[in-house]
Amino acid sequence: MRIRKGEHERRAKFRFPFRRELRYKILEEDKVVQSGLGESVDMSSGGIAFQTERNLTAGAAVEVSISWPVLLDDSCPMRLVALGQVLRSSGGVAVCSIDKYEFRTQARVHTMASPRSDSTLQRWAEDLKLRAATA
Repeated sequence: MRIRKGEHERRAKFRFPFRRELRYKILEEDKVVQSGLGESVDMSSGGIAFQTERNLTAGAAVEVSISWPVLLDDSCPMRLVALGQVLRSSGGVAVCSIDKYEFRTQARVHTMASPRSDSTLQRWAEDLKLRAATA
């Protein structure tokens, strides 16, 4: 994104263009209520912008799984799995924070299974609720 003269950049961290296939899951009340496919637009250490099939609810807990362009040991495909919250979504583009992340290995041939409940996402969302309640 280019900033025109006189405009103020709201982001604290620089976003890098990064176009990769991704999958996302939205969690509400301890259940995966939505999942879909998309493509990343850009990312920074604090957030990811990505294209979605539909708008997502701001504030919802989200897991984003992005195919990583570098192979582990030059042979094993990787995915970046990030947990965060949807910050905004409109016009088929969503932006989420990255509050926690990890790299995971992935199968060489990927088949799209039906969405499942992810205990990591659920534990993270529950931790968010507890921190908000004690704040």
